Amino acid sequence: MKEYRVKGLTCANCARALEEQIHSIPYGKGATLSYHTGKLRVDERIDLEEVRKILATDGAYIENDPNHEHSNPLKRFIAISVFLLILALLVERTINQETAILFYLASTALSGYKTFIKGMKNLARLQFNMDTLMTIALIGAFGIGEWKEATVVAILFGINEYLEGLGVERARRSMEMLLQNAPKEATIMEDGQTRIVPIESLKVGDVVFVRPGEKIPSDGIVVAGKSSVNEAAITGESLPIEKEEGMSVYGGSINNEGILNVRITKAYKDSSLAKILHLVQEAQETKTPLELFIHRFAKYYTPFIMFISLLVITIPPLFFQADWRESLYQGLAVLIVGCPCALILSSPIALLAGITRNARNGVLIKGGVYLEQLGKIDTIAFDKTGTITKGKPHVAHMIAYEDEKEVLSIAASLESSSSHPLAKAIVEKAEEYGIVPEQPEQFETLTGSGIQATLHGKTYRIGNEKMFQGFSFPGHVQNDLRMLKKEGWTVVIVADEQRILGLFGIADEIREESKEVIARLHQAGVRQTVMLTGDHAKTAEKVAKAVGVTSWMAELLPEQKVEKLKELMKTGKVAMIGDGMNDAPALATADIGIAMGKGTDSAIETADVVLMQNHLGKLPNAIAIAKRVNQTIRFNIALALGLKLFALLLTIPGWLTLWIAILSDMGATILVSLLSLTILWERKAVSS
Repeated sequence: MKEYRVKGLTCANCARALEEQIHSIPYGKGATLSYHTGKLRVDERIDLEEVRKILATDGAYIENDPNHEHSNPLKRFIAISVFLLILALLVERTINQETAILFYLASTALSGYKTFIKGMKNLARLQFNMDTLMTIALIGAFGIGEWKEATVVAILFGINEYLEGLGVERARRSMEMLLQNAPKEATIMEDGQTRIVPIESLKVGDVVFVRPGEKIPSDGIVVAGKSSVNEAAITGESLPIEKEEGMSVYGGSINNEGILNVRITKAYKDSSLAKILHLVQEAQETKTPLELFIHRFAKYYTPFIMFISLLVITIPPLFFQADWRESLYQGLAVLIVGCPCALILSSPIALLAGITRNARNGVLIKGGVYLEQLGKIDTIAFDKTGTITKGKPHVAHMIAYEDEKEVLSIAASLESSSSHPLAKAIVEKAEEYGIVPEQPEQFETLTGSGIQATLHGKTYRIGNEKMFQGFSFPGHVQNDLRMLKKEGWTVVIVADEQRILGLFGIADEIREESKEVIARLHQAGVRQTVMLTGDHAKTAEKVAKAVGVTSWMAELLPEQKVEKLKELMKTGKVAMIGDGMNDAPALATADIGIAMGKGTDSAIETADVVLMQNHLGKLPNAIAIAKRVNQTIRFNIALALGLKLFALLLTIPGWLTLWIAILSDMGATILVSLLSLTILWERKAVSS
């Protein structure tokens, strides 16, 4: 099978229809066309020119096709359409309506031509969807001379189509962004010599040479060297993990300072990083946007109105000796009442208003379907590192056995030359006290354990417990060490040649707003908040209790987070919030994925919603706006159908007139539009 990237797909149903047409041509059986990823897979023997013709029927095309010159004129057409609409309104008042009609028609043609053409094809095939409804709305509005209504409807749908296209294209780029994060090459060692090879060529048993700052190419075991390794992209672990001979490492994790020789235990395609990429791809292939109620209802609504109109025209003359002309008049009025303009506008304006309102607040929502989903969630799963916490180590607790400032000054001076995250945390703690670190006279880094240096002619050491093997810890120091470990903190010890000077408990700092946000979410009706993290259980428990989530799960790999999410999704609508590449599969799997603004590109591109402020403070308000949008859409649909039903009931006593029909249709259209726009105006209704 050969794979191509397809652009210009307008909807999931359209993609399925194109796929079925491709199946009908020679060697087309088994071809797949994914709306979400924009990927087309076909047999290499297929006639690609025939495939191009099929795609072109829906305005789609193969990317980088030398035979296809494509530009997207929709944005320009909408702008010109708005200008022509304004011009038509002026001409209608100053010159005459006949001239204005030409401008109305031109404006409608520019913004709604694609939908109109599709709708006409659907009518010919007796298929009723949004395009069909839109086409009937335009025909009905033009048929009764409502030129302004038809033009406005066409422009609004042109804007909606353009915005949805942007959202879908961003979702399709998520996999490409993930692939850019994957290592491309590896330095392999053979017979004491090194050579660079493509990552795909790595085999189990190969030994690779990983320099400081490089990514480990695939899962393996350290056979030589010591270093700290950043595994945040894979496990979500907030602090670097010290690695030495015999310890396992994940592909995609970053080697911090030492040199490592790693024996590969899994080919790249089976590595942890490759699994993450596969999980995201799988989730995007199988996850389809929920159809709005109006799309489902449209299949039955328009034929029903046509049938009712036919009955109104034929039954009275045939069975009750009514006048045929009068019945035809009544039937025409029924068709006007049945014009679906108000029904069509029940959702897009409300969705657009909700997306705009959230954008003003710095919350990016990638499409109307995601806004609807955001308003339905009752369970929120949080990643810990970088989401509930800052993702940056800080000194949570310090114990000094000598003068506190002196101990902190010695520790900061030793750590000032190191780029290790734990060292930076200690230096920042010293800066809070106004301490300026000094430059050690001699400096030696002991990879995997700590630093030894000379300061004012005296030797000091700082590091983890490995640094102090054989050192005699007094009883009170042992008790303090146990206490710090029990709290889930990473312990750093500072000492001179004879005694322990102090202990530092280092942790990932909880965001200031996390506790308040969790409480506000519960008040807003979110029944369950769950923290999913790759961190240790003790650390996770401490954070969970501090912020008030209802439950937590620790030491989870990305695939395990996905499994937990699927369990949660069995009992409710679930949102996942994260910021790292390791969160991307979970973000893609959840009913709706929410990313932090300063998270990794892969998380942001995979997510459906992005919090641009890089904190959770705007989330409760965004959910409130989404719920308001859903309520407005449901009310709009009920109002539009209710007014139409009322008008239809007037046909029983014969009271329905064209004027009442027009007022019913236009009144419903104006009302649903105004109600939708109040989402932008009534700020107090959506604030928390």
